[in-house]
Formats: sequence, C-alpha cells, structure tokens
Amino acid sequence: MSATTPQSAVTNRIGAGNVSVPGDSSRAALNGPVADKIAHYVQDLPIADRRLRRHQRGDEFRLTAFGGLAALSLDALTSVAYGPESIVLVLVTAGAAAVSWTLPVSIAIVVLLVVLVMSYSQVIAAHPDGGGAYAVAAKDLGSRASLLAAASLIVDYVLTVAVSLAAGAASLASVFPALAGHLPTMTLIGLAGLTAINLVGVAESARVLMGPTIVFVVAVLAVIVAGLSHSTPVAVIGTDLGPFSPTDGVGIVLLLRAFAAGCSSLTGVEAIANAVPAFRAPAVKRAQHTEIALGALLGLMLLGLAVLIRSHHTVPRGNVTVLAQLSAGAFGTGWAFYLTNLAVTLVLVLAANTSFGGLPVLLSLLAHDNRVPHLFGMRSERPVFRYGVAALAALAAVVLLIVRADTHRLLPVFAIGVFIGFTLSQTGLVRHWLRARSPGWRWRVALNGFGAVLTAVAGVVLLVEKFTEGAWLLLIIVPTLILLFTRTQSYYRWVAQQLGMGTIPPRPEPERATLVVVPVVAVSSMTARALETAMGMGAEVHAVAAEIDPASTKRLSARWKRWDPGVPLRVLPAPNRSLIATLVGYVRKQTGKGHRVTVLLVQIDTPHWWQRLLHNPRGPVLAAALRTRTSAVVATLTVHLH
Repeated sequence: MSATTPQSAVTNRIGAGNVSVPGDSSRAALNGPVADKIAHYVQDLPIADRRLRRHQRGDEFRLTAFGGLAALSLDALTSVAYGPESIVLVLVTAGAAAVSWTLPVSIAIVVLLVVLVMSYSQVIAAHPDGGGAYAVAAKDLGSRASLLAAASLIVDYVLTVAVSLAAGAASLASVFPALAGHLPTMTLIGLAGLTAINLVGVAESARVLMGPTIVFVVAVLAVIVAGLSHSTPVAVIGTDLGPFSPTDGVGIVLLLRAFAAGCSSLTGVEAIANAVPAFRAPAVKRAQHTEIALGALLGLMLLGLAVLIRSHHTVPRGNVTVLAQLSAGAFGTGWAFYLTNLAVTLVLVLAANTSFGGLPVLLSLLAHDNRVPHLFGMRSERPVFRYGVAALAALAAVVLLIVRADTHRLLPVFAIGVFIGFTLSQTGLVRHWLRARSPGWRWRVALNGFGAVLTAVAGVVLLVEKFTEGAWLLLIIVPTLILLFTRTQSYYRWVAQQLGMGTIPPRPEPERATLVVVPVVAVSSMTARALETAMGMGAEVHAVAAEIDPASTKRLSARWKRWDPGVPLRVLPAPNRSLIATLVGYVRKQTGKGHRVTVLLVQIDTPHWWQRLLHNPRGPVLAAALRTRTSAVVATLTVHLH
C-alpha cells in the first residue's frame, strides 16, 4: 500500500476482499455487509488509525525519540568508556591521591555538556532540515567557515571509527588478556566487517541498535549502583603499574589538562542535530527530546563513574581499562563482569558505524558543491555511497595502523576536531538569531554565544595541552583538506567554463554524414551485427582490417569476398605490425579530410567474470587510444554470450 492511499481506499480493499473468521472450521469467506462492518470496526480502532496515519506520512520508516537515541547517540554514550579514563591518566601523574579530583573535573565537563545540549536544541529548531556544522556554517558564516567545518567533520568521522574500534578492542582485551597483543588486528577485523555491512546497506538500523543500547546503558548504571554499594572493590584486575610518584601536586595547569582530556566524553553530542529529518513528525520536538535524553543519560553516567572512581580510588592498571576495573570492582569477575564488558565492546563497534552513515553523506554534499570529486556523490544500486564508505574505511585503517590501535594517542586530535564543529555551529546560530530577531532571540544569542565561547576556550586548551601529543597534526591536516576543497572547486569551475555550462549554446548546425569505421578481425556473426548497426546509423561505412599478418589478411579478404555483405573491406598497411597505431592513423586521416568519424567497436560480455580473462583485452585499449589521440566518437556494441 502506498503512502498516499486514502482511508476510503483501504476500506474498499478490506471490504472487497475475503475475510476469514477465527474459529470457523469451514474457513468460509464473508463478503458484502459483514466484511464492510469488520473493516469499519478495524479502521475505527485508535491503534489502527494511528498506524494508518503514520503510514500515509511515511513515518513507519522514521525514528521515534527512543529509536533516535539508539541510532544517533551511541557515539556520545560510549564515550564513557574512554572519557573518564583520560581524566584519570592525567591526574595520576600528580600521584594516586590526585585521582580524587576526577569528580570536580567531571562536574565541569557536565556543565559544558548541559550548555551544549541546550545549544544543539536551538540548532535543531533553527535548522530542521539538518543542522550539521557544515550546513550551519555554509548558511550563516560563509564559504570559508563551511570549508573549516567540513575539514573538521571529516577528521571527526574518521577518528570516530578509529577511536571506537580501538576502545572496543581494549575493552575486549580487558576480559580476555591473551588478546592484549593483537589490538591492531582486532580493530582491522572489526573495520572490515563494518565496511562490508555498509557496502551492502542496512535498513532500519535503529531497531537493530535498540537492544545493545539498552544493555549497555543498564550495564553501566548497574556498575555505578553496585559499585557504590561496596566500600572497596569486590575484585581487582590487571597488573600493578607500580607506585605513582607525585610531580608538582595538583595545580590549575594539571586540572586544565585533565579537563581537556575528559572533553573527549562530549563527542557525538551533535549527531542528533545532524539528522532531524530522520525523525517522525513532529520531527523538531522529537529530536529535541532525544537530545535532552542523551544529555541526561550521558551526564548521569559521567558523574556516577567519577564518584565510583573516587570511592574506589581507581588508578590505571596494565592491560585493562578503567571501566573494566570498575565493573570488576562492582560485580567481581563472574558472568556480570563478562556481560558488561562484552556489551561495551559490542556497542563501541556499533558506535563506529555512526561515521559510516555520516561521512559518505557529508562527502556527497561536498561533491554537490564541487568541493570533492563527483564520484563521492554517486549511489550504488543498494543504494549506498560506496566510494564514501570505501574512503572512510581506508583512512580509518591507515590511522589504526599508525597508532597501533592506541585509543589515547587518538583522543587529542579527535576531541579538537569535534570542538571546532561545536564552535562553528554555535557561532553560526548567533548570526542566525541576530538576523532573524524572532521572539526570544536575545536569550538564544546569549546561550549560543556562551556555548561558542566555552567550546572555543576548551578547543584552545585542548590544542595547547595536547600539541606535542599529536594535536599539531591538525595544523597540517585541516589546512590541507581546505586546500584540496578549494582546488577541486576551482577545477570544476574551469571545466564548467570550458564546456559552457550555464550558458545558452548556439543552435546546432547539421553536419555532413558521419563516417562509421568498423574494425574487422574475422568474418563472424559478431562482425555482421556490427555492420548492421553501422549501416543503421545512416552513414557511410568503412570496414577496415590491418595487414599485420599477410597470410591471415589474405584468407580474411577471400572469405569477405565470398560473404559479400555489401560493404567493401579496406585492408590497411601496417608496417609496424600494430593494430592500434594503424587504426589511429587511418581515423586521423579521415578526420583531417573533414569527416565526422565514429568508430564502432565490438566487445563480448561473458556469463561469468572470470571468463573475461580468457579474451583479448584489445577493445578497451583501442578505445582508450582513440579517445585520447583522435577526435573520433568511440561507440561500443556489446554482444552477450548466453
């Protein structure tokens, strides 16, 4: 049933059909008034009416608030697997006692989270067609800002895959220590699986993700509740890294470094605003409710884990994650421990899938704006943006191999790229509200301006504190991407000028009859089809053969004479014994006479791909030579073998 089927049509379909009554052993068909009454009764049911209205609007294929939380929030929710650990790794440099500062630092991060959630709720309202940083910057801040946003988003999407897979591998190795030495291999296996799935295409991913999301959130909350019910950890896992000697104590610089490291917990907060059209009507309200629910859940988990770290005095240990330590401290090393960490691993891998839905779409938008090659805007038959998926997989694989799947080597660059997007989105909104002057614009300007300042400061702190740890790469990567965007756009602008795109060309003038050249190597039904096609084009036909082997050419001429297809065979001398050079020379000679030449080539299509390897690849090579070395039109006639 189509989405535009009216209710009367549904009634008619039900009434006109046969309706079986449960319990009737004869399964008799009821028609006429009885069926009409049943149809009228079913249609009047509130549930059926709601489903019908959703179907008519196409909402069956859109996200509910809960579905959106599962499909779009995994990137943010799973950041609790590495965000608190990043804080601990910084604080512990001042001694084990400094870990107690995890809670104040986490509170500051949650305050920033609240501001971001409120700001992105405004992004959703202002850009109901999707409020990604690229779209917001292009609309409200101009071309240069949109290029910066696009570059930062590409970095963000690639590193989301790398960070999620690396953190998932580390979580799995915490449960099975024997895997600790194989982290790169595990991440590449996971990446290959995700790539294959996305090249095929997955429908209704929200329903698939609901189960793992629920298990993950419940497991983390259970770790917090069970852990706080014990004054000391139930079990301790991992190897002791030795006493942590204090450096200069806990100072403002150390706290800023810890805050900067912990800001990796805020990645993914913007994903819901990027996909507002994916929600059911009213899409804006549902997306805003989902954004608020994400902020509440993420804030609760961050604060709960920080309290638990402080309560159990959790410090880094060898070959295990901090979250794995907390789960062992809460449940021991029984089935609940394994379930929690396996759920964390699964959801981290699924969180990496967020980028496979985001980056190919971003690249398609950039291709539409002539800023990346147009092939990134091509969908396959599935349909998926396969070139975008392949590019994301290749870049993520390179990153994982370079850093050896070490999560903490990736986080500095990852978080800074995210905060560039945060700042651009909120700055763009400030410009939007100042122009719109809609009711309540002043407090919206204040909110988004405050958020932009906070995220800009956080981004600068991240860049300064993590500069020597890899953040300097952004100063190379982002400008390089922007340069590629601008050069690509300039090239397409030059091509459009050369081809007269956007202008009205002069009226086409009829040319003289086209000369169709048909290369011949044998007398066969394939040659006959080529001649029939050439003669059907209403032009002069030249059947030509190169005299590479005189004996073979003599036999071909004799058979051609016996066949007599109505077109004479022209034998071309080939002193260099090259078919390509001979044919190219002949075509050039004909075009030099003022002829408009079309070369008709014949190729064979085999039932199986491997059978193509058994045929001479002369056709594609000849076509390439003619296209690059002559002005002739090259046409191909495909003969299918059955």
